[in-house]
Amino acid sequence: MSLETWLAYTLACVVLTIIPGPSVMLVVGQTLMRGKTAAMMCILGDVVGSIVLTGLSFAGVGAILAASTVLFQTVKWVGVLYLAWLGYSQIREARRDGGSVETSVQTRSLKGSFWRSFWAGTLTAIFNPKAIVFYMAFLAQFIDPAGDLAVQLTVLTVTSSLVVMGLLTGYAVLAARARKVFQTSKARRRMGYAGGGFMIGGSALMAITR
Repeated sequence: MSLETWLAYTLACVVLTIIPGPSVMLVVGQTLMRGKTAAMMCILGDVVGSIVLTGLSFAGVGAILAASTVLFQTVKWVGVLYLAWLGYSQIREARRDGGSVETSVQTRSLKGSFWRSFWAGTLTAIFNPKAIVFYMAFLAQFIDPAGDLAVQLTVLTVTSSLVVMGLLTGYAVLAARARKVFQTSKARRRMGYAGGGFMIGGSALMAITR
């Protein structure tokens, strides 16, 4: 793979990732409600999900989804409903926790909420059928058929993973700074609502995307 091809691919990944989508909405929502650690676990999950998508795309799943409207819509709506459910759950938690949001966050972390954030990021990435089809079409533009396919796929996958991790971390940092500004229980409850709203917004974005 030439340096020019790699730079073009990296720039394309940056442009595609920086545009807010379901994963960005999820990370911001997790940051507002549960803090940086949950956000980083969510980002890690998204990266793992993206790697899985890359493998599925080149395994031919993307072609199957592209050819089957019913299967595509089924996978899509599973993802839509899952992300919407996460948003609803976060709003419900914010309403229930009231003035003890901080204590509740600590309690939930002991019960594995950070791992739930990881799986939320992973499943949100995987249950986006358009991403599978997109990965297959997008990555193919930067593959040299005459070169070593395994090496090229490794380079492209590592590059996209680092870009996704870096940009999503940036969104998480910005959301964390906004979170620090609001320390009262009322403000924290509103942040919980906002975080859940971001997730529901992400599910709506996924739903209207064809």
